[in-house]
Amino acid sequence: MPMFPGGEVAMLKYISNNIKYPVDAREANITGIVYLSFIVDKEGEIKNIEILKGIGGGCEEEAVRVIKKMSKWKPGKQNGQSVNVQFKLPISFKIR
Repeated sequence: MPMFPGGEVAMLKYISNNIKYPVDAREANITGIVYLSFIVDKEGEIKNIEILKGIGGGCEEEAVRVIKKMSKWKPGKQNGQSVNVQFKLPISFKIR
């Protein structure tokens, strides 16, 4: 499986530090989980980001923005060769 630099804990910290709650979502009290899918290619680049399930209020666009800014991942391997791997990621939006 591909890995974000530093592992899952580092990825969650990156998302937490970079996500900005959309104003429209905050004003409408929209909370929930945006589900995304993307490809981590053979070079560790993020490609083909898709929204699998959204919640509205600009949350989908914000989730995609943060994923696009991610640094290169360690690519997935199969039989010692780097391969493209589809990755699914939920991003939670909660008003604090």
